Amino acid sequence: MSSIKHVAIIMDGNGRWAQERSRPRFWGHVRGSFVVSDIVEEADELGLDALTLFAFSTENWSRPFEEVNVLFKLLRKFILRERQRVLENNIRFKVIGDVSGLPKETKKLISELEYESANNDGLKLSFAFGYGGRKEIVDAVNYFISQNPGKEISEDDLEKRLLTNDVGDVDLLIRTGGNHRISNFLLWQMAYAEISFTETMWPDLSIDEFRKIVLKSGQVERRFGTVESEISNVRGAQLKAREHLKLFQNNIQ
Repeated sequence: MSSIKHVAIIMDGNGRWAQERSRPRFWGHVRGSFVVSDIVEEADELGLDALTLFAFSTENWSRPFEEVNVLFKLLRKFILRERQRVLENNIRFKVIGDVSGLPKETKKLISELEYESANNDGLKLSFAFGYGGRKEIVDAVNYFISQNPGKEISEDDLEKRLLTNDVGDVDLLIRTGGNHRISNFLLWQMAYAEISFTETMWPDLSIDEFRKIVLKSGQVERRFGTVESEISNVRGAQLKAREHLKLFQNNIQ
């Protein structure tokens, strides 16, 4: 069974993809929006628990107005286009980040789909929009302090107050577009994540390449800071405990 349950993706390369074809940057975002639908469907087929997509960062506000405006419209169009499929496939939809700058109609669509899909127990699909990893951590700490003055915060306290508290840590980060950085995305949650950088621009990412990355990463033995001998010792101890339990059960029958 694959150890990859939560995949996060930085969907990079849209603007450069368009410029290489002598098109305006926003044209790449339009093309890339249709790839989102394919990847969500494949993530569901692979049996992933969660898929988190980095759609718009806190730093993206500095981009040209026309490009930012297109990104707003694409989020709205995605919700309208995919709403029925999200609900029919038992997908839970959520947007994490600061959406206060979004148009009123888009915020209404987000709230409605989040409410309608809240009890779905299939793939947990999250869009990080107006999101920054450092801000998320600072906000979580400040909120804890305001609720618990004078108390020292623990890792568990912090994790409960993160925007991803219901999906947990990231098992695999994929970044398209050839850049090798994590760009302030899910900083806390990626402490032990496998990371895959691909030269493929987001509008060119195929279902086949996505599947291969996920399956290959799932074959990696994830030790979480331990070494092979320690893992073997733990497994050996678990087997011995099961044997002792079986003997005990046989003796009392």
